[in-house]
Amino acid sequence: MSLTKPRQKSIALPEKLEAPIPTRTYFLMKRVLDFLAALIGLILLSPVFLIVSILIKWEDPEGPVLFKQLRVGESGRTFYMYKFRSMVFKAEEMLDTLIDQNEVEGPMFKMKRDPRITKVGHWIRRTSIDEFPQLINVLKGEMSLVGPRPPLPREVIIYSNYDMQRLLIRPGCTGMWQVSGRSNVSFKEMVQLDLYYIQHRSLKLDMKLMFKTFYVVVSSKDGY
Repeated sequence: MSLTKPRQKSIALPEKLEAPIPTRTYFLMKRVLDFLAALIGLILLSPVFLIVSILIKWEDPEGPVLFKQLRVGESGRTFYMYKFRSMVFKAEEMLDTLIDQNEVEGPMFKMKRDPRITKVGHWIRRTSIDEFPQLINVLKGEMSLVGPRPPLPREVIIYSNYDMQRLLIRPGCTGMWQVSGRSNVSFKEMVQLDLYYIQHRSLKLDMKLMFKTFYVVVSSKDGY
């Protein structure tokens, strides 16, 4: 799969899958909330961005501060998602040597003691600071503040039709699974939580999930 012009790429979804369609007001208000919150967040968090950038370069000067990774979004469209780099430079090339140590079932890869993660990386992952650059994706309209986690193309390739329903709406920075156990939630449970959100999404639910996310981030609970 070519990594150029990611927005022009897409992964086909089964035509029979449909999601409930909320009102136009919901879509408009959600986009306005996403845009304003992302813009204000990037401005207010600029000192954090500076400090974290310095720490990342100080520990591992060879690699970039930001890590961009191809992800699959709404309707199978691909885009580059941004995160603070929490692993050693060229960590993706080391994945094949660790894949048999995966600690979660399904297409995702999770490993509590992943040797690729740096000391700074452990801290920013546990506090979810590594996720802050995703506000750029929200500002661009590729992601929302609340929605399903955007999967990797290699994960989607082995999705079932049931799993594919996660891709019916715009992915988010946080969602049902992030406030329900984060790394301790299995892939099957994550899909079920995402589909619950798709069926019941509303501005009220979005606000509730964002407040819960704040608590999870502050407590650093279940993150690795």
